[in-house]
Amino acid sequence: MYAISLGDDGAELRPLEPWQAGEFLAHIDRGREFIGQHNGLPDAVTDLASSRAFLQAYAEKAAADTGRIHGIRTDGTLVGAVILRTMDVAQGNAEAGCWLEPSAVGKGLVTRAARVLIDWAVEERGIHRVEWWVSSTNAPSIAVARRLGMTRDGVLRASYLYRGRRHDEEIWSVLAPEWRAGKGAARSGSGDRLPDGAPVHGVCTS
Repeated sequence: MYAISLGDDGAELRPLEPWQAGEFLAHIDRGREFIGQHNGLPDAVTDLASSRAFLQAYAEKAAADTGRIHGIRTDGTLVGAVILRTMDVAQGNAEAGCWLEPSAVGKGLVTRAARVLIDWAVEERGIHRVEWWVSSTNAPSIAVARRLGMTRDGVLRASYLYRGRRHDEEIWSVLAPEWRAGKGAARSGSGDRLPDGAPVHGVCTS
């Protein structure tokens, strides 16, 4: 299995697959309360069966070329993930997302990992527009969108019902020409990419 270095601190990006359901569940359990502030994943992944089903859904997306999931690891331990929640190659559109458990926050891991995934989507799969949907209350995720060179397209007022409350959702995006124009600075010197054709497998919490 391949691993992509995210820097000199032992952080790596690797595929996540259904056979890793136990490890994925343990990761969600460690960050359940923190991740669940803005992300419904902990409500969906509650036991081994639901963990396997979640990863299987992304394996099927990868097979259909409609989505991807990659785990973020530090010193071999799974601490988060970046995803292409949706990917429409024909239309050239995709939606990226992420999450981290608390121990991994504040190290720039999501930004570094998202750069690799977005670069692969743009350069290898021909995606023209990558979106980032985020609650207006999720300041860390909005900061990631800015660091990725995204532009805020607009706000969907009270569009997201989550745990009994309605939240405003912001839509941020970066277009392929903008990505390429800013890639040298944005990638902070990292030259790694996802392997072409590799079987890479919601709202961001970072």
